[in-house]
Amino acid sequence: MKKRHFLAALGGTTLSSTVLAAPAGPRPAGPGLLTVSGAISRGNRGPLDQALDQMMAKQQLSFERAHVFDFEALRALPAITLKPTLEYDAKAHTLRGPLLTAVLQAVGARTEDTVKLVLRAIDGYTVPLSVAQARQYRFIVATHLDGRPMALGGLGPLWAVYAPDAYPDMMAKPLPERYAQCPWGLYHIEVQA
Repeated sequence: MKKRHFLAALGGTTLSSTVLAAPAGPRPAGPGLLTVSGAISRGNRGPLDQALDQMMAKQQLSFERAHVFDFEALRALPAITLKPTLEYDAKAHTLRGPLLTAVLQAVGARTEDTVKLVLRAIDGYTVPLSVAQARQYRFIVATHLDGRPMALGGLGPLWAVYAPDAYPDMMAKPLPERYAQCPWGLYHIEVQA
């Protein structure tokens, strides 16, 4: 079974966004790498622009307000380090970045265990994940691999990932299956309350 599927193959599913009212904050100085939309209270950009937000529009996203992070805004959040064995080369690597729950807190998202997230990669691969799962497995938004920023075209520039080596239930699975909920090339998170 292939892990990566494009939204276009899903027949036009439209994802809804619920945005809580709040004044917009300043836009990031650098290029936006991660957009968080949905049930958030702190946005720094307005609605999706069908003309200029081409990738998001082609992946049928819709929102009235979102929060955009550039690389420096993500690096400014407290980071943790993981050392998982990766599925791609079966070797241990060092990953670093903020906890996914810290990213959610930074945008004023609801973080009750029952809140659902949709993590979306640049190729359209989507992963449903609950806040409970993000917290239980200590998912991070990795910005660095082996001490270096991750490149576009590799596993980056952002990767929603955890260390399956630390959890017996995940270690019982074959190596490739441990990463099914870890979209590399992460660029969008929808918070569904």
